[in-house]
Order: sequence, then structure tokens, then C-alpha cells
Amino acid sequence: MTLRPWLVCLASLWLAGCQYLPEQLPLSPDPSSQQGSVSCHAELPDFDNAPCLLVDWIAFGLASQRGDRGWREATLTRLEGDRAERRLARAVLLTWGSEQQWDRASALYKADLHAAPAKLQPLLRYWLNELEGRRGLAGTLADTRRAHRFAVEENEALSQELEAMAAKIEQLTAIEQSINLRQQND
Repeated sequence: MTLRPWLVCLASLWLAGCQYLPEQLPLSPDPSSQQGSVSCHAELPDFDNAPCLLVDWIAFGLASQRGDRGWREATLTRLEGDRAERRLARAVLLTWGSEQQWDRASALYKADLHAAPAKLQPLLRYWLNELEGRRGLAGTLADTRRAHRFAVEENEALSQELEAMAAKIEQLTAIEQSINLRQQND
């Protein structure tokens, strides 16, 4: 029995991401054990609601991933401000934007990750690492495309040189044949 099918299955599950997590995560295994109701899933996450900290940030991360460009732009406008929680929420939002926004997201994560509550830092660090991985892959892809374009251009130039050399060889062959004909006639 080989491990290859299992590894492929595990890799597929890992690459599937968070989109298969339920939208509503329970606050605790037994909601009746809490003293009063705590409302989670704030529209914009913050550091204030400690019992819902992870739930709110995960829900916001999923919404950022699922949201379209218009939603992200509107939400980005609502997240203005210099507080660390706003800057980190912008980082989460920009993580799912265009490649140009990834640089801003990375800078925001790196600048404010230390200001997040300790309970939230591993999640934010995971998102930063995932973003850096995507940025690295995008950079590798861009380098590969540049190298391919250069190779195609170089191949085209070499083909043109080869055609020019073949034309010169044909001319030299014709000259040689002409000289040989003259020598035979003399």
C-alpha cells in the first residue's frame, strides 16, 4: 500500500482553505453554560469583545475572501483609522485583493501584528505566512514569464540569424558553382 493517495487527499484538503468552514461558529460547546448572551460576528472586527475575538476575525477573514471587489473597496473605506485593529483588519481585507494590494497587506501585518491580543496573533501570523507564500509564488511566476519571454525573443533572434546564414551559404554555393562552371569551360 502506498501513501501517495493519502498524501494527495491530505494536500487537497489543506489547499481547499477555509471556504468550507461554517459561516456561524459556536462560541463554546455548550452555549447554555455562558452567563448571558454574547453577540459575535461583528461586521468589522476589533480587539474589544474578548469572547468573540477569534470568531469575529475568522468571520471577517472569510467574508473578505468571499467578497467581491466592490464590497472590499466599500469595507476598506469603513476601516480608515490608525488604530492597530483597523490596520490589521485592512491587512486581512487587502490579503484577498489584487497582487498590488498584497504588498500593503504584508506591511500592515508586519507593522501591527505585535499589537494584536496574544490569542489572535497566531491566526494573523498564519494569514501573513499564507500571504507571503502567495507573494512568493506570484514572484516566481513573474520571473518564469520574464524568462520565457526572453527565451522566445532570443529564439526568434537566433532563427533570424540562422535564416541569414542559410541565405549567405546559398549565395556562396551559387558563387562556387559559377566558378566551377567557368573552370570547366576554360
